[in-house]
Amino acid sequence: MPAVLSAANEVAVKHFLDGKIGYMDIAKVIKAVMEAHQPVRFRTIEDALKADLWARHEAERSIEGGKVRR
Repeated sequence: MPAVLSAANEVAVKHFLDGKIGYMDIAKVIKAVMEAHQPVRFRTIEDALKADLWARHEAERSIEGGKVRR
């Protein structure tokens, strides 16, 4: 879960700094991603990287899909 949380946060903060979402929306993006996440045990570094990539896509999707708007 830390990989997913970190990735979602990074995407949300980037969008905030770019002026695409508000400061309070950062938590909304993270919450949306964490609620969509299905925790699994990582067996390899590739598993962690896949979770990171998934979270980044999910965060982008939640922002671009209108779930979080400025």
